[in-house]
Amino acid sequence: MSTVVHLSGPGRPGTDLKELLSRTALGDREAFGRLYDAVAGPVLGLVRRVLRDPAQSEEVAQEVMLEVWRTCARYRPERGEVLAWVLTIAHRRAVDRVRAAQAATDRDRRAAAASHTPAFDEVAEQVEGRLEREQVRRCLKGLTELQRESITLAYYRGYTYPQVAELLGTPLGTVKTRMRDALIRLRDCLGVGA
Repeated sequence: MSTVVHLSGPGRPGTDLKELLSRTALGDREAFGRLYDAVAGPVLGLVRRVLRDPAQSEEVAQEVMLEVWRTCARYRPERGEVLAWVLTIAHRRAVDRVRAAQAATDRDRRAAAASHTPAFDEVAEQVEGRLEREQVRRCLKGLTELQRESITLAYYRGYTYPQVAELLGTPLGTVKTRMRDALIRLRDCLGVGA
């Protein structure tokens, strides 16, 4: 059973898509024009559902119709209806466009990632910073508990000497002495010149 598509206008006779396609295969431009009018709407609708971009959808729909013009001689009626054949071409083209766009995006991301190699100085600074932090941690472990606690409160938590003395319940002079001794030990441990 062939598909009959009614073209615009209520009194217009139905058109057999198989007949139009076989006439198009013989080079009949008028038949192709009528075929185009009959299937372009469904083609554009399908492509637009896949691509979602109106401009790309119109472009792909035009490519589909051009492919129908070029390959209509390959259509085999025993394999299905004309509209199904055309819509299969449309779906493949739309999916190909999505895949091509995704592949381009992936290539751009890989290229951007590959082109962003940190400068040597940046890498060296990061490594040096890590080594210095490790060395400071190691040197802090070499202090007495009271010295480490005083240094931590003053230099890592931002307390003033009087606040450290109050927090530790220790006289201010004792805190200052502990801090001075701790800083000397840290300087020696870290190998910093006096």
